[in-house]
Order: sequence, then structure tokens, then C-alpha cells
Amino acid sequence: MMARGYFVAGTDTGVGKTLVSCALLRGFVARGLRAVGMKPVAAGCDDVDRLRAAGNVEAGCAWVNPYALSAPIAPHLAARQAGVQIDLCRIDDAFRQLGAIADVVVVEGVGGALVPLNDREDSSDLMRKLALPVVLVVGMRLGCLNHALLTAEALERRGLAMAGWVANRIDPDMPAWAENIAALEQRLVPPLLGVVPFAAAPVAEEVKVFLCIDRFDG
Repeated sequence: MMARGYFVAGTDTGVGKTLVSCALLRGFVARGLRAVGMKPVAAGCDDVDRLRAAGNVEAGCAWVNPYALSAPIAPHLAARQAGVQIDLCRIDDAFRQLGAIADVVVVEGVGGALVPLNDREDSSDLMRKLALPVVLVVGMRLGCLNHALLTAEALERRGLAMAGWVANRIDPDMPAWAENIAALEQRLVPPLLGVVPFAAAPVAEEVKVFLCIDRFDG
């Protein structure tokens, strides 16, 4: 039977997708589940090592991270520089391999929810390919209302189901941040799954206590 899982997307790059993904993994592990993280495309980051440390399933690099790109730029450009083309079928095959050895797979996207992956497809096409409910991480900073609402609308138009969203306070000086969260709660249909307070060096084990892990059916 195929493992259940979630796709963690973001309203932008640097909004805390890895942090939330690791927190989810630690939450599932605490519930006694076999949990594994997946980073289909990594571009110039150490996210894969953090996901591995948060899960409790050993899996090969080719499954956990099918595309490891060195340049910290948009994935389709990083792939072009590396002389490769990102193939969604290859990612789907790796995901199915992980699903055979885990109870739940947490897939972390790259960049924003619509970032291009190749000349024809973007991250939303990957979400549709894997057929996973989406957890949207909203980086709470100036402009987040527009980013979150546009992203949610784009996902809905593409027929993608959102499990919910997480508010991550990445800017400690953001004015009226609580009011911004309230505005999103009023306008977004999917539920708020947690509010992550600002931390200079956030730790996934601590962040998981701010997520409503019982709302996840993993």
C-alpha cells in the first residue's frame, strides 16, 4: 500500500519549508510512525541532511534527493547549468520507492509553489504528479497576505488540495503580525495548522510543538 504523505510548499524561498518539514517528520516519529523526508530538487542547500536527521527511515540518496544541484538559483536554471533536465517521472518513481518503506513521506518543495522545474513544468505540476495534500508555509513578513492568497488561489485553480497552512514568523519586527494571521484565517479556507514564533536559530524539535500534529492523518 502506498504511503500517505504531504507536500510542503512555500509562498517564497526562505520561508521555513525545511523547518516545518523536519518538525512534521519529528511529530510523526513521535507518534510511532516510520517517517521519511524527501527533497526532490535541492539547489545549493543542506536541506537534505536536515530531513534525513528528522526522519527515522534509512533510504538511498537517489530516492531522497533525485536532483542535487550545486547552484543556489532557480532549479530549472541550476539544472541547465549542470547539464541535466528535471524529470517528474523520475521523482515520482523515487517517491514510490520511499512509500514502500515508510508510513508517511514528507516531500519538501523548492522555492515558491510555482517555481519552474524545467522548460514546461513547475512545482505545482510535481504536486499534481505526486497527488499529495499540500501544507503551505507562509513566511510572516511584509507582503505575506498577497503572497499567501495568490499562492492558495493558484493551487486551487490547479486542482490541488491543501491540508492547511503554517504561519512562520520570519521577521520579528513585522508590524501587526497577529492581525495579518487573523486576516489570512478569515480568507483562507484550509485551516491554520500552527503558528511558529520567531527564533534566531529555530530547532525542528521545538517547532513541532507549535503544529497541530493531530490534524494530520499520517
